[in-house]
Amino acid sequence: MKLNENLPEKILLFGKNGQIGWELQRTLAPLGQIIALDKPDLDFTDLMLIREKVREIKPGIIVNAAGYTAVDRAEEEPELAMAVNGYAAGVLAEEAKRAGALLIHYSSDYVFDGINNRPYTEEDVPHPLNVYGKTKLFSEQAIQAAGGNYLIFRTSWVYGNRGQNFLLTMLRLAREREEIKVVNDQIGAPTWCRMIAESTAAVLAGGIDRKAGFFEYFEELKGLYHMTAGGQTSWFGFAQKIFETIPDTERKLKRLMPISTEEYPAAALRPKYSVMDNGKLQKVFDIYTAAVPWFESLKYMQV
Repeated sequence: MKLNENLPEKILLFGKNGQIGWELQRTLAPLGQIIALDKPDLDFTDLMLIREKVREIKPGIIVNAAGYTAVDRAEEEPELAMAVNGYAAGVLAEEAKRAGALLIHYSSDYVFDGINNRPYTEEDVPHPLNVYGKTKLFSEQAIQAAGGNYLIFRTSWVYGNRGQNFLLTMLRLAREREEIKVVNDQIGAPTWCRMIAESTAAVLAGGIDRKAGFFEYFEELKGLYHMTAGGQTSWFGFAQKIFETIPDTERKLKRLMPISTEEYPAAALRPKYSVMDNGKLQKVFDIYTAAVPWFESLKYMQV
């Protein structure tokens, strides 16, 4: 049963097996009937198939949690990365407008070049350094150009219990190696995927019982918002906190060593500083993700 009859009946979720998508299936369940898709249900490079699926299902809300997230590999596969991250998002935006649906899409801190010395706001001009960041920026621009009803949530350093992410890599290496070297001069905000899913559901629930109606409410408030955990750290600092959660008897690790970006060559350039200001999200939707420090989530993520 839905929380409120004013809510759209169907929620079409793309990327159900990803970190954020997996959590969204739980957090969005009270809001309507969820139709969740991922491989092999749908080839996200097949733009015509995407259109057909949206028109067949006729959702009131489309949530795009699908994406090409292999940052380094994207340098070798720019066309594939753009197809999945960029072109598909544009098609979803066009179909959302056609259907009168609300589109929710997730973007990235990697749309910025990292030259700031203060948290980025939604008003700062993006300048991505790598292919992945360029595809995410393209997705934002395509959605905005479509002219429909949308919410774009930029997040950062996403981690969780599923998929491939920094947390799971560090947990594995701590049990396999005595020494690990981690970059200490890239600064960001590690963000738990469950927090993103819960914040998304809270934003949607905020549209309940509005006098103007659900869609009219979001038509007025549509736009781009930053959605990350509070505080900031380096990858090295993140690793330190992760290792504190592992009992000594379960880890082989003896030394964690900080290194510079130059000492850890990678195919894709990363921004040195990509912390984002969540003030707009707090002010507009009363969602206080930044009130929870990034390291607090590590205590709860096993729940």
